[in-house]
Amino acid sequence: MTWTTIRLELGRTPAFPNGSAARSYVMRLPLGADGQIDEQEYGHNPEYATVRRFWPNEPDRHGHLLRTAEGWALSYAPEDAPLSLEAAMIRSGSHMTLTEPGGLRLPFEVKALGSI
Repeated sequence: MTWTTIRLELGRTPAFPNGSAARSYVMRLPLGADGQIDEQEYGHNPEYATVRRFWPNEPDRHGHLLRTAEGWALSYAPEDAPLSLEAAMIRSGSHMTLTEPGGLRLPFEVKALGSI
């Protein structure tokens, strides 16, 4: 298991047919060799699992990874509904989906991984 920095960039959508590097997230997660979030390490240090959202014309948002009954989610504040995170495995070039509280599903591509 290694704590890893992960950069996600918005994938192809109707509004962004080529994706958008300007719409991105940087996350710090504990990943196992299989590219899965290491639940045991997360359980020992959940405060280390952070996320930062970069979006044009909006202030950066900072939050944390949460384990929910439905799976993994990103939360910026306790009073905000979290975004669900769907990923088969997290590897460079792999894809994941973030689903906003209103149901909008956005595709993201893992553009960079780095050990902490």
